[in-house]
Amino acid sequence: MIYRKEIDGLRALAVIPVILFHAGFAAVSGGFVGVDVFFVISGYLITSIILEELAAGRFTVAGFYERRARRILPALFFVLLACLPLAWWLLLPAEMVDFGKSMAAVAVFASNILFWLQTDYFAATAEQIPLLHTWSLAVEEQYYLVFPLFMLLAWGLGKRWLVGLISLVALLSLGWSEWLWRGSVEANFYLIPSRAWELMLGALAAFYLQNKASPQGMLAQAGSLGGIALLGYAVFFFHDGIPFPSLYALVPTVGALLLIVAATPATWVGKLLASPPLVGIGLISYSAYLWHQPLFVFARMQALDEPSTAFMAGLSVLTLVLAWFSWRFVEKPFRDRSRFTRTQIFSGAVIGSLLFIALGAALVLTDGLASRFAE
Repeated sequence: MIYRKEIDGLRALAVIPVILFHAGFAAVSGGFVGVDVFFVISGYLITSIILEELAAGRFTVAGFYERRARRILPALFFVLLACLPLAWWLLLPAEMVDFGKSMAAVAVFASNILFWLQTDYFAATAEQIPLLHTWSLAVEEQYYLVFPLFMLLAWGLGKRWLVGLISLVALLSLGWSEWLWRGSVEANFYLIPSRAWELMLGALAAFYLQNKASPQGMLAQAGSLGGIALLGYAVFFFHDGIPFPSLYALVPTVGALLLIVAATPATWVGKLLASPPLVGIGLISYSAYLWHQPLFVFARMQALDEPSTAFMAGLSVLTLVLAWFSWRFVEKPFRDRSRFTRTQIFSGAVIGSLLFIALGAALVLTDGLASRFAE
């Protein structure tokens, strides 16, 4: 698959609003839509790789999950480990019990189900849940338990049938989310049936670009400008009072779709997305996403009052610093197949998951390490 700098730039435009939104900057009242942009990007990239490998006759399920494990788990486990001493220091027993439950749920990619049962994403109490942001990782991984198997089994039907089936399921998922927000806001927000269409939108972009060249000339300029306008509108004018996801989610996701398809290196927007600062942030965007929520939550917990805007801005910068560190010394080494074999990656995934399940269970069974406060 050909590397596209502008996709990393789009990742930056997804993660920066999320960070600023959780930092409390009112100007980005719709910054939460960055997660939806990530879903579209992920659907596009993963489907592009699957299509390329299927066409070449070298796609394997084991190879697919190896890539996902290399991409997701090392940085995730590293951040979970870093959270443990801060949780021990700052969390009260009841909070530590909840932290243990969420850590175990993260390890099996079920945290979205846990948080659906426990909390409203936009409630004030969400600012006290260090691992709340992992719900989106759970949605992605649940999607990728099914999608590659579907692609492999349905490949023989031909691309037209695949596109038709994906389009049908995407429409059903979008319709479900538009209906469900009226009856169950939390289920609609956290669970995969209401989110699958966003990943599938990216998948459809992958099918389109595999068969056709990107738009050129004025069409590409107009498409990419329209895409960034839609994304910007959602970031700056959406707010937590809007039912989400719903038809409203088409604004940022179609914006992301247009940017993926039309923001070529020849366009003004494509050049902006391919600029070194945005590409640099895009490269570390996954680690930045992992770090920002626990950093903000623990900072708010240790403060007597709500931290100042300047302090939260400083933490946002620190998020990027920590993200670079974990990208450079955790993410990159584990992606290097010459350093870690498939067997080592899968073994580490199983051991790490079992470790965090056990730690989470221990925190629950000890009533959140209540003995810390015995004196």
